[in-house]
Amino acid sequence: MIIQINQVTQKEKQWVLKIVQGWGADFIVSRGRKIYPTEIDAFYAENEEGNKVGLITYEVIDDQCEVVTLDAFAKNAGIGTMLLEKVKSIVMQLGCKRLWLITTNDNLDAIRFYQKRGMVIADIHINALEESRRIKPSIAKIGQYGIPLRDEIEFEMILV
Repeated sequence: MIIQINQVTQKEKQWVLKIVQGWGADFIVSRGRKIYPTEIDAFYAENEEGNKVGLITYEVIDDQCEVVTLDAFAKNAGIGTMLLEKVKSIVMQLGCKRLWLITTNDNLDAIRFYQKRGMVIADIHINALEESRRIKPSIAKIGQYGIPLRDEIEFEMILV
């Protein structure tokens, strides 16, 4: 499968919004903060047929980059890795020293994925989803694999 990574432009913003709204709102909550993925930088992956097969959104603040969302619509095809590597490459050129993200305690596939790509668990924010639900009430109580959705796990990669 041939995959091309493209920067999200105004033309793709409606598509990004549709993806994000699939999670219950037009924003993401990370560490108690609302982030609107359509308002930050992003890349999408496109296959040889022209179908969008992945999305990564990210935000650079000072010398740190938070990966806000990462989706690969075909699992185990290298799409997520390509998107993450693209962002890593871009933000290193910008002088970022840390690449980080938040996932939830139920997201076992993501926990495995990030560790296999060299990221480490930097922090666990116990019961953080209680605060997140105040901001975004649509966050489920039970997550993937029937696991109670409670905690935020912070992954990081030091880039220097």
